[in-house]
Amino acid sequence: MVDVLACVVLLVLLVVPLLLIVLAIRLEGSGPALFRQERVGLRGQRFTLLKFRTMFQGVDDRALRDLIARELRGEDTVDGGSSKLNNDRRITRVGSILRRTSLDELPQLFNVLRGDMTLVGPRPCLGWEAEMFPAEFTPRFEVRPGLTGLWQVSGRSALGTLEMLELDVRYVRSRSLQSDLGILIRTVPALLGSGAR
Repeated sequence: MVDVLACVVLLVLLVVPLLLIVLAIRLEGSGPALFRQERVGLRGQRFTLLKFRTMFQGVDDRALRDLIARELRGEDTVDGGSSKLNNDRRITRVGSILRRTSLDELPQLFNVLRGDMTLVGPRPCLGWEAEMFPAEFTPRFEVRPGLTGLWQVSGRSALGTLEMLELDVRYVRSRSLQSDLGILIRTVPALLGSGAR
């Protein structure tokens, strides 16, 4: 009920910014404003996640797959965090702004309304990512993925994949209404002070 009420209020308040983002994406080039991608949710069920498109059409994700694989082996980290894909040429100019501010995530409010996601929970991962995750991190799939979560307010792009998974499991084991409210409160300053994912 909290998810539904919060999403309805946010969508009403954000209707103009949402339309402006759609316009900006469409003006920058051809292609849809919305990006649909299959993700893994509660108990491993697949669902279609919605985001604003931040990349050029037709790009592949081999570099990202290689990066995640290296991170899960404990490689390719900087000061304990992820090196990520710096200067990723797949990202559009508008997309870069959307990612830095996490505005690309706003369409996931509809995923929350549909029951695929919740406001607070682990990051919704890709199918091939789930297949790579070590077995000890399976508890992250015991709850619905979230629009925001412990990872997002704990350093986000400064953390590696293994650290993200550890935070996911820690969240699942200690989740409560109070902790969820705390994460929601910390989300805005965390987004304002972080870079692109």
